[in-house]
Amino acid sequence: MAKDFAVIMTGGKQYKVSAGDTLKVEKLADAKEGEKIVFDAVLLRASGGTVHVGTPHVAGASLKAEIVKNVRGDKKIIFKYHPKTRNRRKKGHRQEYTEVKITAI
Repeated sequence: MAKDFAVIMTGGKQYKVSAGDTLKVEKLADAKEGEKIVFDAVLLRASGGTVHVGTPHVAGASLKAEIVKNVRGDKKIIFKYHPKTRNRRKKGHRQEYTEVKITAI
């Protein structure tokens, strides 16, 4: 028996998910821990042996999820260096994510 899964789009990225999965998505604006949310942008849904492909979204399909926590990723260092001109620039960035657990497709 094939495992049910779906492809959703959030934050400009696509994710292949199934029930029980935990994933990091781009920070959701009004996200509070423990809050339940619904993803409506379902691009593909596969259940059993049938596959529904949206144009661009599958009509009537949605995903239920629960927000686990808001996290910040690892620090990325950006270092620009131009030799012989004493031009050096060091900058750091930490991306914010929302960790989401998929409860139902």
